[in-house]
Amino acid sequence: MARLFGTDGVRGLANAEITPELAFKMGRAATYYFGKKIKRPVFYIGRDTRISGQMLEVSLAAGICSAGGEAVLLGVMPTPAVAYLTRKHGAQAGVVLSASHNPYPDNGIKFFAGTGYKLPDAVEDQLEQLIEAEPDTMPRPTADGIGFITTKHDLLDEYIEYVIGTVECPLNGLKIVVDCAHGAAYEAAPAALRKLGATVIVLHDSPDGVNINAGCGSTHLEQLQAVVAQHQADLGLAHDGDADRCLAVDETGEIIDGDQIMLICALEMLRQNSLPENTLVVTVMSNLGLHQAVKNAGAKVLVTPVGDRYVLEAMLKHNLVLGGEQSGHIIFSQHSTTGDGVITALKLAAALKQSGKKMSDLAKVMTRFPQLLVNVRVESKEGWDKNDHIAAAIKAGDDELGDNGRILVRASGTESLIRVMAEGPSLPDLERIVGSIADTIRQEQIKD
Repeated sequence: MARLFGTDGVRGLANAEITPELAFKMGRAATYYFGKKIKRPVFYIGRDTRISGQMLEVSLAAGICSAGGEAVLLGVMPTPAVAYLTRKHGAQAGVVLSASHNPYPDNGIKFFAGTGYKLPDAVEDQLEQLIEAEPDTMPRPTADGIGFITTKHDLLDEYIEYVIGTVECPLNGLKIVVDCAHGAAYEAAPAALRKLGATVIVLHDSPDGVNINAGCGSTHLEQLQAVVAQHQADLGLAHDGDADRCLAVDETGEIIDGDQIMLICALEMLRQNSLPENTLVVTVMSNLGLHQAVKNAGAKVLVTPVGDRYVLEAMLKHNLVLGGEQSGHIIFSQHSTTGDGVITALKLAAALKQSGKKMSDLAKVMTRFPQLLVNVRVESKEGWDKNDHIAAAIKAGDDELGDNGRILVRASGTESLIRVMAEGPSLPDLERIVGSIADTIRQEQIKD
């Protein structure tokens, strides 16, 4: 049986896979688990703008109350804001209702510990056992033992003030376009940029429950590119649905991905002598050009498997402060316990301001090798890595690229996809190689 918790909580089609009943059980289980050492555990709950968010929010809160906990509803709130507020106010746990960059029919539930960090696998496993236990034997208090709900959306202002304090210079004189993806950043991101003095043009800040990520945000940069060029802005910024990611475009409309953002911020930190061990943490998906640029700057790269949790583990283990993913999920660990798209946006804008250069000049420090990623939808991800035909197709591609490139094939942690990535000097060759591997995966159509 598949594990309930994936790499980023529980995620799936709302009201079919992620049901109110599941949310209720998760609320009960979490309250029982976190209530072992405290009579009335407190949970801070934030959500993105999906139409299913309120349904899951009230169900989760009901489960918490039925087990004697307190549910604090933060309303629409960036994922990193929930982590920050949970930690700051001493709640026992935080909960985020979001499916991040997924389309609006999906939703998800993920927990943060009171420390602001994601739960360890061992804790998730214990919660899963409680959720799936039949019958449910967890206590159901009565009378004044029943829990209650409070609402505190005004705490968003505390988060905004906090992220403003993470940069050391005002942004006066910068014209910035920000795409909020009709998601959780729609209030916080424009407010933070404006409070720092930037002139801000806002896109996609009118969520209606079904337009989150729809042709906008960090997965659809076309309109941001056009508006930056149209308004002759200095920088364009794009968030995903739950605002834990940020991508950018320069003043010419060229895309700046997470690798380039990390490099620009790392180089600024090197200039300020504030990058411990002169080391940046990245995943195996990061472009070879990033590795070359970091080496040319006299710094080092520490490589982890794909996933922000692995990046964070390495950062904490080695006392490093900057790391992330090409997707724009970037962690400044001296400020946040998880990826924070708003902090990333402010740090990038501050680096631009402090440099006195154009964003295109900062981005040119890194030569980006051609990289091609194809997502292959499959019926099941199980067993793909043991399939002989797929292995042969990958080996053929590896043999052709040799030392001039690389191939990485992996299962998505959140969707029914196999991701095929190749990197090398020739894009036409990459298209042919990746196409061959993807076709093989489709032909095999992995079964349970």
